[in-house]
Amino acid sequence: MRILVVEDDNDLNRQLCRALADAGYAVDSATDGEEGFHLGDTEPYDLVLLDIGLPKMDGISVLEQWRRSDRNMPVIILTARDRWSDKVAGMDAGADDYVAKPFHMEELLARVRVQMRRATGHASNEIECGPIRLDTKSARVTCDGQQIKLTSHEYRLLAYLMHHTGRVVSRTELVEHLYDQDFDRDSNTIEVFIGRLRKKLPGDLIQTVRGLGYRLSSDGDAA
Repeated sequence: MRILVVEDDNDLNRQLCRALADAGYAVDSATDGEEGFHLGDTEPYDLVLLDIGLPKMDGISVLEQWRRSDRNMPVIILTARDRWSDKVAGMDAGADDYVAKPFHMEELLARVRVQMRRATGHASNEIECGPIRLDTKSARVTCDGQQIKLTSHEYRLLAYLMHHTGRVVSRTELVEHLYDQDFDRDSNTIEVFIGRLRKKLPGDLIQTVRGLGYRLSSDGDAA
């Protein structure tokens, strides 16, 4: 899952990016509204953390333009402003949640998980597919109760497929949602990690749909 952080405080920006990366997300960042708007308008993010008080273009204007362009990714507003009118303005502009600074990082990460779940139609931190269970809070994956050890890239790939269980996901979509903008998109990394996951997961959970991509399915039917 890929997240954009738009925050002009460099220290906070770095802290957010580090915490999100440690939680298993791919992260891009911007420090002004114009750059943030461009990234959010051209890249397929699963969620955006957006500060209101940005240079060059304020966060409310950024969000309003995204929504007018039908960019519907979840957006959590970050701001030091605590007036109710600012909160209303952010929500009316199309924000999905609102966090006032200062905040506890664990609370923010919990709100991120909530928005990710809502966007993909899941009600719980735990997602199941056949014998596989993925806990998005602890980033822990088990098979029939036994933990499966995954690298960070393997976890990101499996988590995205599990958030979209039953749907065919193209290689391009996986690359766009699992890696930041500096990732070499001409590599065969996706195929490599699909192969590694298949060795760690039972049966035919990850199916190849020829010419289209991959599908995670609990029934194990051949594609």
